[in-house]
Amino acid sequence: MANDNNKLRHSFEQAASIYQQARPDYPEELFNDLIQAAHLNPGDHLLEIGCATGKATLPLAKRGYAITGIELGADLAAAARQNLAGRDVDIINGNFEDWEPEVGQKFNLVFAATAWKWIDPEVKYLKAWQVLAPGGHLAFWNAEHVFAEGGDPFFREIQDVYAEIGEGKPVDDNNWPRPGELQEQRDEIEKNDLFEVVHLRHFHWQLTYHVEEYIQLLKTFSGHILMEKWKREKLFSEIRFRLNQRPGQSVQRDWGAVLHVARRKE
Repeated sequence: MANDNNKLRHSFEQAASIYQQARPDYPEELFNDLIQAAHLNPGDHLLEIGCATGKATLPLAKRGYAITGIELGADLAAAARQNLAGRDVDIINGNFEDWEPEVGQKFNLVFAATAWKWIDPEVKYLKAWQVLAPGGHLAFWNAEHVFAEGGDPFFREIQDVYAEIGEGKPVDDNNWPRPGELQEQRDEIEKNDLFEVVHLRHFHWQLTYHVEEYIQLLKTFSGHILMEKWKREKLFSEIRFRLNQRPGQSVQRDWGAVLHVARRKE
């Protein structure tokens, strides 16, 4: 399982050229919420774990924060440097588990956007605690697919193709969460007694994807990146065919995220 996780974690490198454009932007309100909950002030130094191409880095850099970003993939890190040129951002190519800060360097916030789940659970909370300044905060969230009441039926309809290629999704509720039903990780955060959760909020937003935009999005997901070529080609061909039959040649996808903000215990 650890090897599988490692393979998945490294797979995003293959999508470096399309990641910034294909992946969804996070809601502005999420960043406003984060800043308020973590008591951030302009000029504060933030550490981002798994910054990829800078989807969450850029909105915070624009708000005046100094950011150090750690990114495992060399091509993703290079794309991040390009996207963040001229900002007070330093991108380090490496993994958080092995990275060491400069002597005496402390951060006001450690955060991860759709990346925290990939970090070694035996390491991440303790290491985040160690690099935070007293009173500092840890924050993370994942952009995930949610299924609103009355939402686009396409995702259930296309399951027959996923099943046919051996990539079907179980039909239980865990795989089809509604907005506001994504799993909260309060217990995981607090079990080591290093952090106290001070803020937890669910977000929900919708995006419309035209045919090729949706295909590009799928090409940034680890499961689709690592699919056998024949499976991916069959799936994308069927998606193109079905979406092109629709009046708008598009699909509406509901996104959800749970923002977790926790204060470092002394």
